[in-house]
Amino acid sequence: MRNGSDSGGGTASVPPTSASQSSPTTLLLLRHGETALTPQKRLSGSGGDDPVLSETGRHQAEAAGRALAERGGIHAVVSSPLCRARQTAEAAARGLGLDVDVDEGLTEADFGAWEGLTFAEVRERYPDELAAWRASPAAAPGRTGETFTAVARRTRHARDRLLTRYRGRTVLVVSHVGVLRTLVRLALGAPPASLFRMELAAASLSTVDYYADGNASLRSLNDVAHLAGHR
Repeated sequence: MRNGSDSGGGTASVPPTSASQSSPTTLLLLRHGETALTPQKRLSGSGGDDPVLSETGRHQAEAAGRALAERGGIHAVVSSPLCRARQTAEAAARGLGLDVDVDEGLTEADFGAWEGLTFAEVRERYPDELAAWRASPAAAPGRTGETFTAVARRTRHARDRLLTRYRGRTVLVVSHVGVLRTLVRLALGAPPASLFRMELAAASLSTVDYYADGNASLRSLNDVAHLAGHR
């Protein structure tokens, strides 16, 4: 799946060129492992508590680390600063013999007053605000939270920093569902509404290749094969 646009709408695939067939910069997108809130499907952003990995989440992180070590060819590990992402990144980095760099741009969105609530609870307590948030990337969740427009802006900047620093290499990016969905959306040139149509499970892996001519190819999405027995 290849697209060269970061616009809100989708565009037609761009035919390969000699530039797009050169060695890409590959971002391996790893969502952090489970916390106590994950099985309850509670919103856990950057505006509330900073939960650590649960026992299941630690096992998931270790399983992802083993799979990535077996894969090899990874040159750097970059993580969100939040605990659950850093713990996951550290588990992966140990097997790769790498240090973990932190990029603030990979932090999960702030969900404002919705932090810690399930979607069912948000729907019951804030029905109009939830409808507005799902309808427009400019709407702030929980009144004071971070809009998808703002998340996309800083995610794009973080992506561009990685592509510049690690040109032609492979980087493990450990982050959160909102940021990782945004990276996939931007790679596809898909509209903001597509964020609600992607499944990225805890400790899942997705892969995006970025080419020198501006094209991006989504190579895999929500790969959880390494989590057999840890979900």
